[in-house]
Amino acid sequence: MSGLLTALLEDVRVEYVVRMESNDCVEPYLTAERLCHEMLFIEADLLAEIVEQDPTLLAARAGDLIMNRQESENPSVGVIICSNILAAALEGLLAVAVEREWLDIDDDGHVLVDEEELSQDSQYSIDVDYSTSERAKRNITLGGISKLSQIFAAAESEFLDSLQQNTRDKDAYQRALDISSDYSVFAPEDISPLIAENPLLLGLRPEDLIDDDLFDGDPPAGLIISAHLTRMMLHQMLELGVENGVLVLDSSGHIVVPDSPEDPPIIH
Repeated sequence: MSGLLTALLEDVRVEYVVRMESNDCVEPYLTAERLCHEMLFIEADLLAEIVEQDPTLLAARAGDLIMNRQESENPSVGVIICSNILAAALEGLLAVAVEREWLDIDDDGHVLVDEEELSQDSQYSIDVDYSTSERAKRNITLGGISKLSQIFAAAESEFLDSLQQNTRDKDAYQRALDISSDYSVFAPEDISPLIAENPLLLGLRPEDLIDDDLFDGDPPAGLIISAHLTRMMLHQMLELGVENGVLVLDSSGHIVVPDSPEDPPIIH
């Protein structure tokens, strides 16, 4: 586990004990739930550091963990990751509550929570904005070639080389698909450095880019990023195809894609 995340979870545990003891030890479950929502929707730059230290967090899925109706419909990568961190932290706080006898367990070791606490329809706001990042602004100001730019440049170079060998539009489109797939970044350990460099990637959302049959319509956070990068890469190569005269635009200015002109690129 990330050292930063370990320290943050310890802060949450300490604050939980403080709040419970200052509140006559009532509502142990709701206190834990509220506290986790207050402290564990982590701002983009810190979350990027945590993911860099622990890329396995990119395997997180939304499931039914997001207690915010608006975000649960099309959650950002950052919200998905934080909701999973929150769920694990909540479990840890309930263990603290059992240890301090604020909650009991049944014969099977399940934590017993008062029905009145569970029956409350809790809806928590999510105030973190994953579309802003001071680190991303700073890196843009510093200039230089980013890791992501290097990946895109290599893919575009290979595509342009392939155009020298064959100029048919259908072949050009297929090569663009193949190359964008070859250069897509799927492994968590490959995606995490890109997030560290540009935390704005944490603001990306599924947006129907991934086949619903995969992962039961609940894709891992990392794959959501890969899907967006694949689409961006494909779009750039198709524009290169137009510039080089092997692909054409329709009357509306859209690139004419052979065979299935209305289908967006979908990870499958």
